[in-house]
Amino acid sequence: LTTISKSSSRSEKPEPTMQDFGELVLVMGDLCIPNRKGKLPEEFKALLVPGKIKHVLCTGNVCSKSMEQYLRNLVVGNAKNVHIVRGDMDDNKTYPEETVVTIGGFKIGLCHGHQLVPTAHVESLLNLQRRLDVDILITGHTHQTEVYANDQKYLINPGSGTGASTYNGKASIPSFILMAIKGNNVVTFVYELKFDPETNEAKVKVSKSEFSKEPDE
Repeated sequence: LTTISKSSSRSEKPEPTMQDFGELVLVMGDLCIPNRKGKLPEEFKALLVPGKIKHVLCTGNVCSKSMEQYLRNLVVGNAKNVHIVRGDMDDNKTYPEETVVTIGGFKIGLCHGHQLVPTAHVESLLNLQRRLDVDILITGHTHQTEVYANDQKYLINPGSGTGASTYNGKASIPSFILMAIKGNNVVTFVYELKFDPETNEAKVKVSKSEFSKEPDE
């Protein structure tokens, strides 16, 4: 996985990697393979190295056994750390509608999001977050990345890992999120595959944000 610091120094101290920030959690969903897209972008596959990711949280709409197995293979020897919820296009009825996991000091809720009314509305998301009693709520369905902090709560949407079109036919940008969790701190990296007009090709763009919660009493 990529080094996140580009600053130079006179010392020989190595640049920090994402692993230095804590346990790596892949957040991905709405792959829609083969229904709306044929495969995961090769640019993403090159970044997602098996064995370095400790947890996978998938918002659903995997739509194929091969993609489910791909996600499971990323977490070597830790199958119990792969969590997939059911999207509106998934035939696998063993996927739960929602689930709650604890990583570091955070309770994390996972749900595809098509069940919410109104869909993707902040109040709908916050209501679900309160019901699940979680610090971080992860949903999908919109195929648009979202990282939103509100009153010690964190809302995340990883978008579509393949850039599949939405339920109403709208185009989307391929994206996923990596979270590095250590204790009560999380560093979030958003990866998006965007067209670069200068080179006339698609390039992976990365943005970073941080979130902390108050220690539990």
